[in-house]
Amino acid sequence: MTKTKTIYLTGQNNFGNRGCEALVRSTVTVLTEVLGPIKVLVPSLDPVRDQAQWPDSAASGVSFVKAYPMTKMYSKWAGASQRWPWLHALARPKPSLQPELLEDLKRSDILLSIGGDNYSLDYGLASLYYFVGVAEAAMSMGKPAVLWGASVGPFSKQPIAERRMAEHLRKLTLVTVRESRSVEYLKGIGVNDNVVPVIDSAFAMTPEAVDTSAWWPKAPGDGVLGLNIGALIDDMRRQSGNPDGAVGAAAEFVRKILAETNLSVLLVPHVASLSGAKWNNDEDFNARLLDALGGAQARLSSVPSGFNAAQLKHVISQCRFLIAGRTHATVAAFSTGVPTISIAYSVKAKGINRDLFGHENYVLETPKLSFETLWAAYQTLLSDEAKLLDHYAKSLSSWRQRARLGAQKLYSLLDK
Repeated sequence: MTKTKTIYLTGQNNFGNRGCEALVRSTVTVLTEVLGPIKVLVPSLDPVRDQAQWPDSAASGVSFVKAYPMTKMYSKWAGASQRWPWLHALARPKPSLQPELLEDLKRSDILLSIGGDNYSLDYGLASLYYFVGVAEAAMSMGKPAVLWGASVGPFSKQPIAERRMAEHLRKLTLVTVRESRSVEYLKGIGVNDNVVPVIDSAFAMTPEAVDTSAWWPKAPGDGVLGLNIGALIDDMRRQSGNPDGAVGAAAEFVRKILAETNLSVLLVPHVASLSGAKWNNDEDFNARLLDALGGAQARLSSVPSGFNAAQLKHVISQCRFLIAGRTHATVAAFSTGVPTISIAYSVKAKGINRDLFGHENYVLETPKLSFETLWAAYQTLLSDEAKLLDHYAKSLSSWRQRARLGAQKLYSLLDK
């Protein structure tokens, strides 16, 4: 590559979700390793706080640019189509994008759509079509458009959307997919030629050492069990008819760990607004759980606010075990060799586990979460610890290399 490429990352807008931060950091790392020096435009709703999360980002060629919320026409269409489903059969919404966003696309050479699961129905059709619109705007300018390290679909609950998405995905320059379930699904809807199986780029993120002495359990005993249940799973439990969410089950589980083992427990957040907002905030959930347990103890503590994704990866790497709901908390553990149970709130946890281990024995589905299933999950980790550590020893190097496959394929396409 003779010219320094400018890459626009769509699909993320803040680092409050440390998973988004991990994807951005690791994407920049693997692209730089393969493409050489690059410029990266990272959309942000709060660039000052995001910049503070990654103080040396500019040295990696990163500039934070303004992120724009989905235009109101998309949300209006979503509301109308729910009321009148026949609207789905009409052309999908294609409102104009903000002029400033279009200018950022014009000064870029490549568009990468990151975020992990934006190309799904998890956030509704309006969100899905918005990201499709951004990618198609870039393609209309002659820019390569890439779906990056993603889980895709399924869209089968919306057959019209599925046909549209198959057509759109076939037009993308490259579709890099982080788990085989998505590869199989794409093949089933006729998307093959531009698909490259990879692994989540966050496997390549380097941990950043941080001093944990002020809040690490004072009596770690036989090691530390990291616990990340978090606000999302707590909220899903409430919506399914459990009024105390996940606090009751988690508190009973921690009490049993403290009473019947010599492990300590560390409550680990992975999503927490940098502004302190309470919505979808793991730190708020951990505070409520700690309160239910009577506060911090010699063998029980919580990670405080203020750590970035790379620092939290270091914290997780120091645990003996992890039980976690946030996908990138589990990726931090997998990629540093920590035996882990994934609390699955979507199909992506199952897909990633199946690819890494060949089965779903280390997956606990959110609807099945209870004191009993958490205890059974811990027992599984204990009994399989040696087997898991051996598996990590044999596999970690190849997993990290697979995180770079998308960048290598992109290089070969650009070189042509």
